Amino acid sequence: MKYLLLHSPGWSPGPVAAALAADGVELRPLGSLDDPGAEDRPTVLLLDGTARKAVTHEELARLHHAGVALVALGEPEEHDVPAELPAELLSGFVRAPAAPRQLLVALRNGFHLSALHRASARHRAESAARLDEITELTEIAVRLTTEKNYNTLLDLILNQARRISQSDAGSLYVVESDEQGGKRLRFKLSQNDSRPDIPFVEFTMPLDQGSLAGSAALSGEPLVFDDVYTLPADVAYSFDERSGYRTRSMLVIPMQKHHGEVIGVLQLINRKRDYGARLATPDDFARQVIPYSPHTVRLVQALAGQAAVSIENSQLYEAIERLFEGFVKAAVLAIEQRDPTTSGHSERVASRTVLLAKVVDRAEDGPYRQVRFTADQIRELRYAGLLHDFGKVGVREQVLVKAKKLYESDLALIRQRQAFIKRTAHWQFERQRAEFLLRHGREGYAEFLQRLEAEQAQALALADRFLEVVLHANEPTVLAEGEFAQLQEFAALTYLDMEGAPQPFLREPEMRLLSIRKGSLDDAERLEIESHVSHTFDFLRKIPWTKGLSQVADIAYGHHEKLDGSGYPRRVGGEAIPIQTRMMTIADIFDALTAQDRPYKRALPAPRALDILADEVKQGMLDGELFRLFVEGRVWEARDGD
Repeated sequence: MKYLLLHSPGWSPGPVAAALAADGVELRPLGSLDDPGAEDRPTVLLLDGTARKAVTHEELARLHHAGVALVALGEPEEHDVPAELPAELLSGFVRAPAAPRQLLVALRNGFHLSALHRASARHRAESAARLDEITELTEIAVRLTTEKNYNTLLDLILNQARRISQSDAGSLYVVESDEQGGKRLRFKLSQNDSRPDIPFVEFTMPLDQGSLAGSAALSGEPLVFDDVYTLPADVAYSFDERSGYRTRSMLVIPMQKHHGEVIGVLQLINRKRDYGARLATPDDFARQVIPYSPHTVRLVQALAGQAAVSIENSQLYEAIERLFEGFVKAAVLAIEQRDPTTSGHSERVASRTVLLAKVVDRAEDGPYRQVRFTADQIRELRYAGLLHDFGKVGVREQVLVKAKKLYESDLALIRQRQAFIKRTAHWQFERQRAEFLLRHGREGYAEFLQRLEAEQAQALALADRFLEVVLHANEPTVLAEGEFAQLQEFAALTYLDMEGAPQPFLREPEMRLLSIRKGSLDDAERLEIESHVSHTFDFLRKIPWTKGLSQVADIAYGHHEKLDGSGYPRRVGGEAIPIQTRMMTIADIFDALTAQDRPYKRALPAPRALDILADEVKQGMLDGELFRLFVEGRVWEARDGD
């Protein structure tokens, strides 16, 4: 029937019955319908005296809001709208006695107003639904464009596509290039609400017509199936039910970039009436699974377009990250090639610093219990660790790799000088012996030769002791006072050069370097080495870091600063040193102490290195709480790549 007329059980249509029937009106007693507003057809409630007593004002207002027209039927003594009825809700009032034509006109007018009201309500509902969909798609677009992690993005895309289409399951394929430059599909992701236990195995497949995903990718058009098992027999597509899960309705949507290139495929399975329902039995599939409507297809297409752009952006972002990662590794390689003895140092410092940050992040007590690091901050810390010594490229290589107090060229010159002194002693011996024989013959020769040999032996021994003292003093150890006096002794001795001019055994620059009390560097060289920190900062701050990496230069800048202000290059301390830098300082010192033997030092065992760090903590140089976490978290045990 086209219309519905609700009335009290005692009311009879009488003379208007035939006209109402001709109009397609169904008559139904009041109370037989729980929710008259749920009827999807124009409805009128006829309020005679009996009905008015059975329905409250609140119920009348609810029915009016639901699109039910209210027509009041007066009693004989009523000549106007009864006082108990809200006149603003009525679409008509028929005085008693009701003339058939007057009643019919009032009812027909009520049906017309109900139809208009319901149409308006449907329009408002549809508009609200479209607005909700647009809002939802906008919110999804924002989430897609802000997600940087590629795998998380794919999971988000598939999850949102299933949600807006009310799909029980789905898969996502991405288009990639093979080794020969051809295109193929990678089965990248699968989700299934009803059967989350179905194992997932990533694999590749040809980009051809042999699969639904391949067909959609090639055509660029969506594929919609109400029931995939009703496909013609000559279609190459196949469906596997070995898992016990039946694929019925399916929607396959290509994800296209703005210029039409397909970047992936969404495959949605089993649209459900109730998204929260689970499909466990054949009855569940029969009752819940419905076809994908054209409107749903359009919604998913809109999402697929947004997804394609987001995937492309994510791939570009990952490509940029790989490019930058390659640049960082190349920079580290450049450092290590200039100083091969420190190979692996930057990677180990970065790894231990990141591990210490994660230990701090988990700390439940102590002054850093509320400190938390984001993924971007951890990445920022890693880059700072990898690049903390990059400024060494600005240090002269001979200073950077200087293993002894003297440079190789200086030591070679001293060796040549010692050899010249010894050769001179031999030459003088032979000259003096020959001159004696020419002047005196053999008389007294034996005594003279004995004295001459003693003088030669003394001169040769002095030359040998000279080189021995130089070689010993050249080692980068703490120089004793006695050794310093011997150096001064030789600096005061002279020999005759080729021109016969006296020259010192040790020249002033050589004496200055050999007199270094500790280590292998003099003050000027040490300042040059220390300048690598400033070079690092100057280099890193010229890089246009993204917002999440903006502190890389500042973190690396202070890795040689100490809390008591005794570090370099700025000699700042305390709160001026960020916690990230304090962590890096501990990792840097530990690695420098325990790294493989270097020309200028021996590697220390880990316990001894920790003792040295503990002493610096006591002296107020290092952060005691961070050192405690470094030890208790076993960060010092980390190996390369941990």
